[in-house]
Amino acid sequence: MIILLTLHSIVRWAIVLVALAAIIKFAAGLIQKSPYDRAASGLAAGFSGLMDTQALLGILFFIINGMALEGGFAMRYRWEHLTIMLIAVVVGHLPSMWKKLDDQKRYRNGLIAILVAILLVVVGVTSLPGSRWLTVTGLF
Repeated sequence: MIILLTLHSIVRWAIVLVALAAIIKFAAGLIQKSPYDRAASGLAAGFSGLMDTQALLGILFFIINGMALEGGFAMRYRWEHLTIMLIAVVVGHLPSMWKKLDDQKRYRNGLIAILVAILLVVVGVTSLPGSRWLTVTGLF
């Protein structure tokens, strides 16, 4: 189970890195009025794919750990974390819905969606007890 939690912690940092790259790319594309290119599409797809991976790891951990702990499914903070993160995953997929918009709207909407998804991730992580941001659980 510690391996699952460690992977969940590592993927979190990959999400942060890809989100930062996407925010920079989308903001630059919006400011420079450049065409929506393969790099922007790749960053949006990478972000949503990592969010999916993180959701899968989190749901597996939620189920396995919930069965292992007495009262594991009854812990309110776990449900809050799960709910907030699933909403973040849905928001992280919104840029793929806007393929028919013009380039500037795609950049703007994608930037907003990624910022909102990251904000939800921050809220979701801080809903957990203890400080989880500066550690990779299971390794350090």
